[in-house]
Amino acid sequence: MRPLLVIALLALTGCHLFRKGDAVPEQPVAPTTPGAVEKVGAANDQRAGKVAAAVTVARDNADKPEVVRAETSVALSHLPKPDDGDLAIAKARAAKADQKDYAAAEAAGKKAMASLSEAIAKAKADQAEALRVSLLKDKRIEELTAEVERVRQEASQDIWTMTGAALAVIGALSTAFVGVRIGLPLLLCGAFCGSVPFIIDSEYFEYVAAGTMVVSAGLGLWWLTDKVRDSVNASDHAENKPAQSPHDDVPPQA
Repeated sequence: MRPLLVIALLALTGCHLFRKGDAVPEQPVAPTTPGAVEKVGAANDQRAGKVAAAVTVARDNADKPEVVRAETSVALSHLPKPDDGDLAIAKARAAKADQKDYAAAEAAGKKAMASLSEAIAKAKADQAEALRVSLLKDKRIEELTAEVERVRQEASQDIWTMTGAALAVIGALSTAFVGVRIGLPLLLCGAFCGSVPFIIDSEYFEYVAAGTMVVSAGLGLWWLTDKVRDSVNASDHAENKPAQSPHDDVPPQA
């Protein structure tokens, strides 16, 4: 029943939650917490910084072979093992000792470093956007939940109101054509049904419920007393009725 009420409400009123301008943007495929991206970026920066420091010291001490070997060993300890193809290219470049080859390799390295920095920056931006969209989705879910709850409460109030109105009409007709004993309880029931939504949401619900129980008990006792009184009156009337003589039915003699 609830989904049908929500669908009907949205179809008739055009709920603002689904307007085209309020559409939730697509969430990037990225973690919503900065921890993962920051940890990977920080670890990469730390390792790259140590490699760069060791290589810089080795180049500054090119005239000291022991220092060069030691510092390059430190640098290699922070790097993965090169594959055979890259190692063969590096050996061929060293054997040729052409400055053009070194310049081309250095340019390729700077380009790769720039691409890596760009990728890290994009990952951080995607993470921030994923977090924003995730929070937006959570907010939209809360709004939809509140909307469904509002529709449910309104539907419940309408049902109780219509029930109370129907009982009030029936009670009024019963009072006019049948009697107060039948109409008055219906009128009270109608008033109670109409006030149920407000009673449930009230902070005085317990007191109202207790009062209702007392009133209901009083009506029950009143009905029972009236029923017993009618039975007693009927019995007394039957006992006080004079007995009919057997000669009452004999016609008078001419």
